[in-house]
Amino acid sequence: MPNPKRKHTRSRRDKRRSQNWKLEVKNLVVCKSCGAMHLPHRVCPECGAYDGKIVLPKKEKKKEEQAPKA
Repeated sequence: MPNPKRKHTRSRRDKRRSQNWKLEVKNLVVCKSCGAMHLPHRVCPECGAYDGKIVLPKKEKKKEEQAPKA
């Protein structure tokens, strides 16, 4: 296995390591239908629209009015 011939300086080492802490900013766009922020080229999680058209109908919450079965 190859070994380094010379010691790298602290600044050279730290320059290499400094790139990993940076976070990428998510690119968000405004939904044409509801105005919510979402990732581009994906269905809006709020209203289910893509490119101004409703693709996924919004799910309604089920009401648990029935008594649990014993």
